[in-house]
Amino acid sequence: MGQDNPIGSVMVVGAGIAGIQASLDLADSGYLVYLVEKKSAIGGVMAQLDKTFPTNDCSMCIISPKLVECGRHLNIELMTMTQIEEVTGEPGNFQVRLLEAPRYVDMTKCTACGECTKVCPIDVPNLFDEALRDRKAAFKLYPQAMPSAFAIDKRGTAPCKATCPAHVSIQGYIALINQGKYREALELFKEAHPFPAICGRVCHHPCEGVCTRENVEEPLAIQSLHRFLADVDLESADKYIPEVEEKREEKIAVIGSGPAGLSTAYFLARKGYGVTVFEKLPVAGGMMAVGIPEYRLPRDILAAEIRVIQEMGVEIKTGVQFGQDITLESLKEDGFKAVFLATGLHKSRALNIEGEDLPGNLEGVEFLRSTALGDAPQLGKRVIVIGGGNVAIDVALSAKRLGAEEITLVCLEKREEMPAWDYEVEEALEEGITVMNSLGPKRFLEKEGKFTGVEFMTCTSVFDDQCVFNPSYDETDLSTLEGDTVIVAIGQAADLSFAEKSGIKVSRKGGLEADPVTLETPLPGVFAGGDVFYGPKSVVEAVESGKEACESIHRYLNGMDLREGREKEWSYEKPDTEGERHRPRVPMKALPLEDRSGNFNEIALGFGED
Repeated sequence: MGQDNPIGSVMVVGAGIAGIQASLDLADSGYLVYLVEKKSAIGGVMAQLDKTFPTNDCSMCIISPKLVECGRHLNIELMTMTQIEEVTGEPGNFQVRLLEAPRYVDMTKCTACGECTKVCPIDVPNLFDEALRDRKAAFKLYPQAMPSAFAIDKRGTAPCKATCPAHVSIQGYIALINQGKYREALELFKEAHPFPAICGRVCHHPCEGVCTRENVEEPLAIQSLHRFLADVDLESADKYIPEVEEKREEKIAVIGSGPAGLSTAYFLARKGYGVTVFEKLPVAGGMMAVGIPEYRLPRDILAAEIRVIQEMGVEIKTGVQFGQDITLESLKEDGFKAVFLATGLHKSRALNIEGEDLPGNLEGVEFLRSTALGDAPQLGKRVIVIGGGNVAIDVALSAKRLGAEEITLVCLEKREEMPAWDYEVEEALEEGITVMNSLGPKRFLEKEGKFTGVEFMTCTSVFDDQCVFNPSYDETDLSTLEGDTVIVAIGQAADLSFAEKSGIKVSRKGGLEADPVTLETPLPGVFAGGDVFYGPKSVVEAVESGKEACESIHRYLNGMDLREGREKEWSYEKPDTEGERHRPRVPMKALPLEDRSGNFNEIALGFGED
């Protein structure tokens, strides 16, 4: 480059007074300057020396004009919260790779009003003041900081948030509850999850398994706390309805109103899209409505949270079967620009053993659905439930509420191998359900064409050496169990009768074929998620599937790359709990055992504000 015609750009690393002055001199000479600083504002150590400057001058009086000049100079680009990762190339042609830490504040919108600090519930040591006092997690480095925008200090991801499938900011909403800010806590929860009341009752709460308080005494009652938030809101006259963005022209069809379908509709509605949900059943909610018994999820709670989604502009049409009443072609003709398939798993898997077609043999999923829709079958006094998962537990406890006197749940697995969640098994045992482990059905017994019992053989192992489900039996060790009804709940399957007609591929696992990251099927603009894609999972996992589907559909409709930046790693480190004061967990009240017979009243009674 010529001495009389300076060109190019310069990177200055470190924004103390030396870096600031160097940047100003270079910028005044015509260079484009990138000023890199790892903190949230420039100023360095000199900004900390206010009233203690060695020359007895006020350091801030000296540095402030430099801060303003640096921030306003057209040839200087401030790159705060940024560090150098790698430098390659040679003088005159360097390439620098930078790592910018998230500020968690939109600098184009922040006016430095300081309102965020006033309401921030988190205190942390103020390192700018050498930890002599605390500051809020939402902060400005010092009053005269440049840039003047605030930042939020987040020291990694909380274990609970990282583990939650929907990645709810659990630590945030609990801190807000502690401050009495219930509406703000609910708003924060609903940024990531539309069903605080539903999941407050049915979630398997993996977040509590990694709660840091577990190292002190017990995990926080995370699930119960967001149920409390939702219950308070649903009982209020001014219910929280999430804001939606400006209405867009594109229409999107969601097939299935289970948790995945409704979550997709919820997040798309927040982005301003017009969404119509089509549901085959006469009620909305999918398996939440016809698979989860009412003693766990009251129907008025389910309906209330679905109404919130409808009030956001989502239209739900029940009694509409995809593949018959509507098709991909008809949806396209009606102006829908994208389709999300979340049809769930509404069929039961069969045992394929002798006598399975006898009267008195019921299927688990169908039994729960009939019961939920008010058409419960006659069971008799003695009921045998075959299966060891959550559906089997729900079947057994529902049968008890329908009047069965002797209920035996029989499964292949040992007690510690049962796929049902531990707390559900404990609940079944508490209510008098007999659980028999390590037995597999060989045949159904009959007399005069009627079911009379089941012959079982001992199951010696459920999984093979590769941990693949492959039961082994001792067929010489047989036992018989008599009963009036048997209900088989060994797994769920999808009804994919629409797939072939629609040109949608079915995977080898028996679900819809789609990309595991984008959820797009081989048909452009058609996406699939939830249980019909993943297999049987929980409500909160379906919510995350819906969130990912929303992101893919949004990108598809806006011509964006569907895969870019989608791979996320949710790692965490648990903080040190030494010296933490013990605070016992408050148990939730439950409906007494004697009050559960003959009805589907809710068991868990929730928290009050006190």
